[in-house]
Amino acid sequence: MYKLIAIDVDDTLLNDSLEVTPATRAALTAALDRGVTVTLATGRMFASARQVAEGLRLNVPIITYQGSLVKTLLDGQVLYERYVPSDAAAELDRYCVDKGLHLQLYVDDKLYVREENEKVKDYARQSKIPYIVEPDFSSLLKQPLLKMLIIDEPAYLDQIALDLQPLIGGTVHITKSKPHYLEFMHKEGTKGHALKFMAEHIGCSMEETIAMGDAWNDREMLQAAGLGVAMANAQPALKELADYVTLSNNEDGVAHVVDKFILNPA
Repeated sequence: MYKLIAIDVDDTLLNDSLEVTPATRAALTAALDRGVTVTLATGRMFASARQVAEGLRLNVPIITYQGSLVKTLLDGQVLYERYVPSDAAAELDRYCVDKGLHLQLYVDDKLYVREENEKVKDYARQSKIPYIVEPDFSSLLKQPLLKMLIIDEPAYLDQIALDLQPLIGGTVHITKSKPHYLEFMHKEGTKGHALKFMAEHIGCSMEETIAMGDAWNDREMLQAAGLGVAMANAQPALKELADYVTLSNNEDGVAHVVDKFILNPA
């Protein structure tokens, strides 16, 4: 019997209209009624993910910032946190300045950018989170950073990731949540690390966990879980390593998994 379900938000739990469908909502409610712990595992900020979690009436800790922060919904207690090493953060900032790249910083659950542009406007629109324009990043870089993010063209970001690997890859987890988002966290700021923490927190084994996702940043979580599920709309590489491939996010893929493995197991 599975006791813990961790679900990615964008393109997994949410359909392309950024909605949780009635069928998915009903399936998760039924799982909760059976005593299964349901949590989110997202790259989103806590403030953004909290809106989704509260819409589902969840009252458990949620995994945010790609696994860098696990925090309770009811009282805001931080249970797990990992910050980008300060020397790596400074190195990444210098690289972005030299290349003229759009870089976002996340400090104290607030989003900072050097300048306002369409990239941050689109990002804020999707995540439903405001942003703060701060031209001088020097003071921000000295504060604890849960995540740093570059927005650009997918192919260019792939090259940037290769360039940065020898510079900061030893202490920083580099991943993509979307083709045009390149994200940087602490080495232990992964959904896989956070899922292991959550399982221990609620007192279940990893074999009793299900993880669902669609993008490469879900890889560690799917590999760590007892049942790693990729969405039909997931990247091909993620489908290859998944234990099970469900329907797409527009076809109630999450509800299908809950029904098959929780509510009506064979």
